[in-house]
Amino acid sequence: MRTEKDFLGELQIEKNVLYGIHSKRAMLNFPDKTPFHIEWYKAIGLTKLACYNTYKNFKTAVTQKTTKSPIIFFDDNIITALQKSAQEIADGSYFNHFIIPAIQGGAGTSINMNVNEIISNSALLKLNKNPGEYNIIDPIMHANIYQSTNDVIPTSLKIAVIQLLSELEESINKLRFSTEELEKNNRNNLRIGYTQMQEAVPTTFGKLFSTYSDALSRDWWRVSKCFERIKVVNLGGSAIGTGITVPRYFIMEVISELQQLTKLPITKSENLSDTTANYDSFVEIHATLKSYAVNLEKMANDLRLLASDLSNNIISIPQKQTGSSIMPGKVNPVIPEFAISISHKIYANDVLVSSLCAQGCLELNAYLPVIGHALLESIKLLIAAGNSLQENLFTGLNINKTLAKEKLFKSPAITTALIPYIGYNKAAVLAKEMKNTKSTISEANKKLQFIENEELDKILEIQNLIKAGFSINDLL
Repeated sequence: MRTEKDFLGELQIEKNVLYGIHSKRAMLNFPDKTPFHIEWYKAIGLTKLACYNTYKNFKTAVTQKTTKSPIIFFDDNIITALQKSAQEIADGSYFNHFIIPAIQGGAGTSINMNVNEIISNSALLKLNKNPGEYNIIDPIMHANIYQSTNDVIPTSLKIAVIQLLSELEESINKLRFSTEELEKNNRNNLRIGYTQMQEAVPTTFGKLFSTYSDALSRDWWRVSKCFERIKVVNLGGSAIGTGITVPRYFIMEVISELQQLTKLPITKSENLSDTTANYDSFVEIHATLKSYAVNLEKMANDLRLLASDLSNNIISIPQKQTGSSIMPGKVNPVIPEFAISISHKIYANDVLVSSLCAQGCLELNAYLPVIGHALLESIKLLIAAGNSLQENLFTGLNINKTLAKEKLFKSPAITTALIPYIGYNKAAVLAKEMKNTKSTISEANKKLQFIENEELDKILEIQNLIKAGFSINDLL
């Protein structure tokens, strides 16, 4: 064991761990097991690396200008050790030493200090020193140089979000391509269209899948616009965006350094105080995620219904796993259920993000850890939902075209197509006859003789049923 001190007192820390007293206190204060997102952790490593690189450049600029600098800079070997440790965190190393849960208080200070302690102690090891020898490399004086929790942690969150949004874009496009393929392949396959879960009018499976592909196109467009909303960061703003304790050189250069490291189009806020205090961009982005979740639920619910025994299995979805521990041969629509469950988790997260972003008080929002956790969770869940729908539902989905067509021509819904020719009232009589006698439209019309059989056959040809509206020539 080693003894570490802060202004509150002392704690015993395991000898070889890379976390320290600040992390241990937070772990004891927040006894939760919700894991922190590694994507955010790795982004913090990149942000810290940008800070150390900028610090090194600042040191060079000052020492070239004067031999009597009022600033006592770190030795180059310490800067190099800090840079290497930050890069390792950006690569995901030492995550087992990050002991802070996702649900916490303190605006992210515990997150920042856990990373600072990991960086300090891993840097000490690189210099053949022991963890905890903070007189050589200190978590605050060295690892946190010219930084604040309030600029490093939200900046890192935005990096993680942008990276995951790119993955989400790709996932949406894959799903959209699958729906477009189904739309193309089923353009002329007839089915009954439903309103309020009642048989309504003739349509096609192609039309159904076109509604999905168009909705997904809008989702892709909305997600693509999120990058503009979140690319503005406050790194260099220090505690509340005023840049207090930070050299002007650092404020002006650190974001350019971060751009080079991340290869992302992030930009410095024109008002660092605004970007520190206000999180409405997170609310806007999560609203876009909620819109996508709504569309996923609609699609999953539709296909679950059409594949159910209630609908005579007009659609057959891939059988992925045994459905019951007691009912032999039962296979459940687990993929649609997975997507629907995720959608409702997104709705819940949306309320959380909106309400906690509104809880920002004066210069800062204390709830960034939970806001960030929910935002990253929602993106990752939507990636999972979209990928599973594409791979496990839309791929391998089969349509019983014959059964769907038979159902349509036995459904009173088909009589809607005759309204321009025989009027609503006669069409209603024809529909009633079909319903009472369980007959097809042709059989019912032969009995009632509302329209010539040849003309009826022409009206019921697929190209006439699916075209947009009718013209005067159609009635002549």
